[in-house]
Amino acid sequence: MSAVSREERHSKMENEEKTPSISSSGGGEGSLDRLLPSVSTGLSPRKRTTSQCKSEPPLLRTSKRTIYTAGRPPWYNEHGTQSKEAFVIGLCGGSASGKTTVARKIIEALDVPWVVLLSMDSFYKVLSPEEQTLAASNDYNFDHPDAFDFDLLTHTLRKLKQGKSVKIPVYDFTTHGRQKEWKTVYGASVIIFEGIMAFADKALLQLLDMKIFVDTDSDIRLVRRLRRDISERGRDIEGVIKQYNKFVKPAFEQYIEPTMRLADIVVPRGGGNMVAIDLIVQHVHSQLEERKLRWDMAALASAHQAQPLPQTLSVLESTPQVRGMHTIIRNKETSRDEFIFYSKRLMRLLIERALSFLPSQVHVVQTPQGEDYEGRTFHGKRITGVSILRAGETMEPALRAVCKDVRIGKILIQTNQDTGEPELHYLRLPKDISEDHVILMDCTVSTGAAAMMAVRVLLDHDVQEDKILLVSLLMAEMGVHSVAYAFPQVKIITTAVDKKVNDLFHIIPGIGNFGDRYFGTDAPPDWSDEEMDEPSY
Repeated sequence: MSAVSREERHSKMENEEKTPSISSSGGGEGSLDRLLPSVSTGLSPRKRTTSQCKSEPPLLRTSKRTIYTAGRPPWYNEHGTQSKEAFVIGLCGGSASGKTTVARKIIEALDVPWVVLLSMDSFYKVLSPEEQTLAASNDYNFDHPDAFDFDLLTHTLRKLKQGKSVKIPVYDFTTHGRQKEWKTVYGASVIIFEGIMAFADKALLQLLDMKIFVDTDSDIRLVRRLRRDISERGRDIEGVIKQYNKFVKPAFEQYIEPTMRLADIVVPRGGGNMVAIDLIVQHVHSQLEERKLRWDMAALASAHQAQPLPQTLSVLESTPQVRGMHTIIRNKETSRDEFIFYSKRLMRLLIERALSFLPSQVHVVQTPQGEDYEGRTFHGKRITGVSILRAGETMEPALRAVCKDVRIGKILIQTNQDTGEPELHYLRLPKDISEDHVILMDCTVSTGAAAMMAVRVLLDHDVQEDKILLVSLLMAEMGVHSVAYAFPQVKIITTAVDKKVNDLFHIIPGIGNFGDRYFGTDAPPDWSDEEMDEPSY
């Protein structure tokens, strides 16, 4: 790859007369009349356009699969940490050189499930009133390194590379300012970072695993910029050309073009150069293979054998009533109606047990008889329930029955049938959950994989570890140890703990697939619990 890029650079230096890519004929493909939008003499209202991190919509559908371009947390090992960082591709090039098109072509050709596409446009600095006035008259230089918030950008990219969630500012190009609401973006297997100054900062360069420069003819870039700024950003031709001649062109020659020498590969002609894109994809695939995160069930199974159960575990007292209900729901002959009825009874007891671990403080009230009563009240801001779909959702009614106006969030985690790794596919959490005590609900925990990922997601949303309570009807010792070892401050509450897990990682003696029995659905005979909508982890 590097040899190819060097040859292309030498060829460009030796041949200073570039082949024009814009035809001068009126009907040609590159005709200015065809590429530029029609401009009326009257004033038209500006269209509102925002950065949106170049990742909206967050789905890119290919012929093979759906790629989540908003990103999702990658898998974490048995210690609850990410052992390998994401692969970061830096895309640099002049304004309107086709960086985003190249990025989308790379994403589609890579065909990996989790990708973040991060745009430098989101990180313009907040302008002062004086700078706002200059921007309104096209006299502010948005193509200078000082226009970007490199500190925030570096901090954000570093966190993304580590697999953590981040908040991304949304920049409005019509008002030249950031919107109130910022976007939440998650880590991924691959991060593509594109921008005109992508190679202009030393700290940023250190985060890039691969550097690509998109080299497009200056005439084509000018035409694209005219079309974009007029049709999308509500600007006039005179203003765009003024800005281009005064700032864009000089900045490219001074700050952007010299960084081409830092690139690992140069892509002439942008997104139309499929040979270069294929080379890039081959290299990225080889790097991902080396960094592959494999969920090692065997390592997890043997990691905590013969250890005493952790102190963070609380098991409901095995009274005759509790053991009787377990006898009913574990019996394979139990009807669905009875299974649901006694499961709900156990859930109610389990949730009430979990609430006893929430912080409380002394609270004195006056009774109707005029006497003081020293009681207790919840000492915290809020309680939020988060269910791991689909089985965890069955515990929500019990939580609502004992916690008035409780907020509910949902997480869907499914197992990748090719790799055996749990993957997060859906997430809906209440706002400001970082301040809450969270009751994380799943009906069965076998290996602990889904529970660990769910806890990790909550931590990525700044929920404090000691404010998370994992509640489950039934757990295997393996799952208890895994969660407790990775997250020693998470409180674990269950009604029973079974000692064994079989070769398919089903709890023994177990309860069967809880979701199928509760909802009356039957899994195909060759599916395991881990492959259902309700992962029995």
